[in-house]
Amino acid sequence: MKIFKCFMFVLFMIVGMARAENLIVYFSDSGNTERVADTIQALVGGDMARIESKIPYPKSDTDKTYVAKREQESGARPEYEDLGVNVANYDVIFLGYPIWWGTMPMVVYTFLENNDFKGKVIAPFATYGTSGLGSSVSDIKRVTYGAVVTEAFRIRGVETKKDHAEAVKTWLNKIFQ
Repeated sequence: MKIFKCFMFVLFMIVGMARAENLIVYFSDSGNTERVADTIQALVGGDMARIESKIPYPKSDTDKTYVAKREQESGARPEYEDLGVNVANYDVIFLGYPIWWGTMPMVVYTFLENNDFKGKVIAPFATYGTSGLGSSVSDIKRVTYGAVVTEAFRIRGVETKKDHAEAVKTWLNKIFQ
């Protein structure tokens, strides 16, 4: 475990110095996850891309909840808009998403299944209302064969409106040292 942590720290330091090797990719519906993505970018640098479903989710929380649950139950893989970046060009992918029904929105699964993460480091971060991370981290590990998935950062959505940079720094130090 200590060797793995040393490797991760060296990789992060090399990638962090290059700054172009980091990709912060996220899906954000209410802006909470986007605020965390912005904080991560300010701390580690790199490029940013937003996952946007080709068919937007409803604005009403009730309708959105219904659509999200229906997608999950059917195993839907909603299409997303072109990110404008190629995941293959990055070594570390910070992956952000809200927790919907105990895991990531299905459009995030589409993104993960449409890209090759072999040899990549995925650092998940999630926002939530009450449920915490749910099964999202184990789900990421299941669909990203050959990737190293770090411990995830999680934060309640309402807390993203406050200064959360220190919490993000603590997470980064923990996963890359």
